[in-house]
Amino acid sequence: MKAFVKSILPVSLGAALLLSACGDNDDSAGGEDGEGSEYDEHTVEDGKFIFALSGEYRPFSYINENGELAGFDVDIGMAIAEELGLEGEPYQIAFNSIILGLQDERYDAIIGSMGITEERQETVDFSDPYYYSGAQLYVRPDSDINGIDDVDENTEVAVAEGTTYHSMIQDYTTNTPTYDSDVVALQALSQGRHDAVITDRLVGLINIEDQGLDIQMVGELIDTERIAVAVRQNEDDLLEGINQALENIRESGKYEEINSQYFDENIGEE
Repeated sequence: MKAFVKSILPVSLGAALLLSACGDNDDSAGGEDGEGSEYDEHTVEDGKFIFALSGEYRPFSYINENGELAGFDVDIGMAIAEELGLEGEPYQIAFNSIILGLQDERYDAIIGSMGITEERQETVDFSDPYYYSGAQLYVRPDSDINGIDDVDENTEVAVAEGTTYHSMIQDYTTNTPTYDSDVVALQALSQGRHDAVITDRLVGLINIEDQGLDIQMVGELIDTERIAVAVRQNEDDLLEGINQALENIRESGKYEEINSQYFDENIGEE
């Protein structure tokens, strides 16, 4: 099967800042120089757009060789910040606490590969999707599991805590050890622990390639996810600005530029 993802070269946060430094883009949604941004009243800190992610979801967010947050989500967040006329600042937090941190106003948005679900929509509002992917089952090469239909109560399937995969697998088995990171779950599977892991298809593929994990994907996609930016409920102006920013970076070609650093195909298309 054709590899869907690219081998990742570390992308420093400094490079992302250069890419998205607040400037004099006439199409930016922000205010004029010295006048601040019209979105300041909706953000935790004036002049900044602070967005949360786990930093443990390579290639979407990870710590690079310079000890800085990098990845597709980081670059998308910085590009959105530029369009809002704000300084982008990624904020690392465990995924299972990420919505609580948003509600506690520790940051302005979640740009951490969060899928839209009905349950999450009860507590946060979502932007338009900024990429599409899906849940995939991974096993070791000597496994007898050929797809999700082979999973039953005797199958131990590891997942990252707080993800949609954790609730999804309950329809098949409740034997579900959890990890703080999908990547650590995949590493544990490769090391001989557990029978399978469910994670994002792209995350599994890139980590097999980059880390040489002795695992493989089996079966079809279990479902398709729409990944979006999450904000606190009733922040309608900020949400509208984010949606406009996403539209702008697609039209300008910046989205394609960021996408091509990490993937061989456009993950922004359903």
